[in-house]
Amino acid sequence: MAHILLRDLDIPDIWQFDTYVANGGYEGLRKALQMTPPEVIQTVLDSNLRGRGGAGFSTGRKWSFIPQDAAIKYVVVNADESEPGTFKDRQIIEKNPHQLVEGAMIAAYAIQATAVYIYCRGEFWDIAHALEERIEEARQANLVGENVLGSGWSCDMFVHLGAGAYICGEESALLNSLQGLLGQPRVRPPFPAQKGGGLYYQPTVVNNVETLSNVPWIMVNGPDAYKEIGTPQSPGPKIFCLSGHIEKPGNYELPLGTTMRELIFEHGGGIPNGKKLKGILPSGASGPVIRVTDEVLDTPMTYEEMAKIGSTLGSASFILMDEDTDIVWAAAKMTHFFKHESCGKCTPCREGTFWLDRIYERLLRGEGTPRDLTLLESVPKQMKGVTLCALGDFAANPVLVTVQTFREEYEQYIANAQTKHAQTVETMQDLTRKEAGELPETVPQGGA
Repeated sequence: MAHILLRDLDIPDIWQFDTYVANGGYEGLRKALQMTPPEVIQTVLDSNLRGRGGAGFSTGRKWSFIPQDAAIKYVVVNADESEPGTFKDRQIIEKNPHQLVEGAMIAAYAIQATAVYIYCRGEFWDIAHALEERIEEARQANLVGENVLGSGWSCDMFVHLGAGAYICGEESALLNSLQGLLGQPRVRPPFPAQKGGGLYYQPTVVNNVETLSNVPWIMVNGPDAYKEIGTPQSPGPKIFCLSGHIEKPGNYELPLGTTMRELIFEHGGGIPNGKKLKGILPSGASGPVIRVTDEVLDTPMTYEEMAKIGSTLGSASFILMDEDTDIVWAAAKMTHFFKHESCGKCTPCREGTFWLDRIYERLLRGEGTPRDLTLLESVPKQMKGVTLCALGDFAANPVLVTVQTFREEYEQYIANAQTKHAQTVETMQDLTRKEAGELPETVPQGGA
């Protein structure tokens, strides 16, 4: 089947404007402009397109929340691809940028937005400049800007670079950053779709790059054709990012509902050196770690099925860990990342990530105690569900889940620390006794 999103794998130079147009580019926008905005929203709603940034929320429903009578409205494209192990949006922006531009313009028409802002992570500076050139090509063709294709509707598009903060992937922190404020989450309500909650406090739709890149195909082929791909509840294609212990890392576009076994062993080539697969992070560092079993490998990759095995699909950034991976070390790495990236606005997240990081430092130094295991179970529970954004939950996930599912590895760390401590105590006692003359300086080696 031809790719819907990663079209650069089928069509060389699809990033060029003429090549994109020659292969049906901007036909979705032309078709949308012949419909009413509510009809466009209904089309996307009927397709059951779900957000590809992590939450999996209905895209059409999100668009429908925007009040039609608002004078100023915005579309913001979340291209702040900061989740560890995620690199799908980057490929679209680099290799198939006009499809993103087209999808964003269709979304803007659907809610009658006055402008589109594409927020790119700070490390995308070179890609962002190239994207601005692609937008200018669309502007010159009257596909962006004043009176788009003679429709009477005007909407411009701009690219904005962040400063490389993970927290700005959260939509309200992104909006703050875009306004020049601190990249910290906002108190909600009001929500971005409401007056006072969006960009410059106007109603705003925030969608992920991959999400919007599905929209042109839906407009051209219809929602029923889209629902023939994937599953009824999770329709369409999904880009799966493979990294870690895998023979062929990279992006793979497959229908939702494909099993993890097919993704890893058929497309990814399996685990290097014939080793067994131990654990999977299916949504980067933010999702619960899965302990691998045959049942897990045969699980269809959909939003609902991944929840049944105690994890989330999220952005589908699969990080694979083979049998030699030290799970405690891996959880410590993830905890340190979230401690570094916490914006500090919420006390449970700010303090919780700090203390979790300290506990892991103790464990890795070989100084852990049974009390540390108790703390690793209690501290994350005090972080979940009580912060302004999901970062507190993300930081708690790798800790709680690995302590539960790989408990034996934590217990081994603590047992090794206790043995080391006992040996140290014994050595110190021997030195004390030597100094008191209770032990000879050297022990005879036998013989008279």
